[in-house]
Amino acid sequence: MWKGKNKALTFSFDDGVTQDIKLIGILDKYGLKATFNVNSSLFGLKGKVYPFGKEAEHNKIRPDKVAEVYKNHELAAHTLTHPTLTVVDDQTIAYQVEEDRLAIERITGRPCVGMAYPGGGVNNDDRVAKVIREKTGVKFARTITPTYSFDLQENLYRFNPTLSYMDGRLFETAERFLKLKADKPQLFYVWGHSYELDVGPLGWDGFEEFCKLVSGKDDIFYGVNSEILLDK
Repeated sequence: MWKGKNKALTFSFDDGVTQDIKLIGILDKYGLKATFNVNSSLFGLKGKVYPFGKEAEHNKIRPDKVAEVYKNHELAAHTLTHPTLTVVDDQTIAYQVEEDRLAIERITGRPCVGMAYPGGGVNNDDRVAKVIREKTGVKFARTITPTYSFDLQENLYRFNPTLSYMDGRLFETAERFLKLKADKPQLFYVWGHSYELDVGPLGWDGFEEFCKLVSGKDDIFYGVNSEILLDK
């Protein structure tokens, strides 16, 4: 249970891009909490990505702004340079993850204990998870594989989210969670990239509608990833 509640909701967003600022404004408006997974060696870099076949800005938060931007939320590792960890050796995995984690702690002055695997497709496996568990200070690592379930998972080093907020089942899954009368701990875990809201079908208005829908419920605990995964 989380502070006497059997239901919890958390968000996770990757890449540390400038759209996070607008997204955090919405989260804060509705009293919601998120963990942001960032690449510390890429802070301040500018670029573009093409989700949904459309161009979106992919500009990273400047290093001198990181602590202030994310002060109400949690920062977690996403590796230094965003490699696909399944195709590099054990030493590189440990270096990419642990040096990112330590850099985040230096920048923010706060503990960094989580991460999200970088990249799409098959971006994690048992070998990678074992290295992270044994060679870094990370205590949980999120995949991109949806479960569409609210049940807790024993393996925190290959932790699967409920779904992406760009999934067409977002609102029906939310309604199912809100109606749930939980007699055991149940977690609604939503992940994504904030730049997707610039060009994706959900859009910023849709995201705010979702936040309004799920917020302010007396039977739900709202927290960052570490509060929910480690402190239950």
